[in-house]
Amino acid sequence: MFNYSEACARNQQPIYAALADKLAGIESVLELGSGSGQHALHFSAQLPHLIWQCSDTTAYLEALKRNLSQSDTSSFAEPLLLDVNQQWPAQRFDMIYTANSLHIMSWDSVLNLFAQLKGHLSKDGLFCCYGPFKYQGEFTSASNAQFELWLKGRDPLSGVRDFEALQQLGDKNGLRLIDDIKMPANNQLLIWQSV
Repeated sequence: MFNYSEACARNQQPIYAALADKLAGIESVLELGSGSGQHALHFSAQLPHLIWQCSDTTAYLEALKRNLSQSDTSSFAEPLLLDVNQQWPAQRFDMIYTANSLHIMSWDSVLNLFAQLKGHLSKDGLFCCYGPFKYQGEFTSASNAQFELWLKGRDPLSGVRDFEALQQLGDKNGLRLIDDIKMPANNQLLIWQSV
């Protein structure tokens, strides 16, 4: 598998368990930053009714396509080239999902992402976001503080995002936070609903 992620292999089942009830009741998911496609493959194997739309930026798209082409599921549409700062697909989805991406993006990209969500979610659609976050400016663990130093060292515009700032962005863009689920390895799963 191209761009295989050990972290993805570790977190896919806990994320699936947290989202299984919500995924069972919907038909379409847009995943932002699909990377290797491991989450898409894992979730779709257990919920074959889903149409899972993978996407990523130019640097990762070809490897993603190759990984998905080796699967035996018909649950996948052709992966999309999608940069959150540029053109999005015209269709709407029941869920938009992303994992470990907000801390990689610049803050401007996070702003652009939230500005696009409501226009690409179906009525009562969900935005689900997994990763590390800060609360009231504080890291939830020493390892997340170290992770931020590593992130900033490779790209000063990246960083672990503040929960409160994301909640404000959701409110501003027609999204209501409905869940904040504590996950393994000092991560959280945040779920917003389009209102």
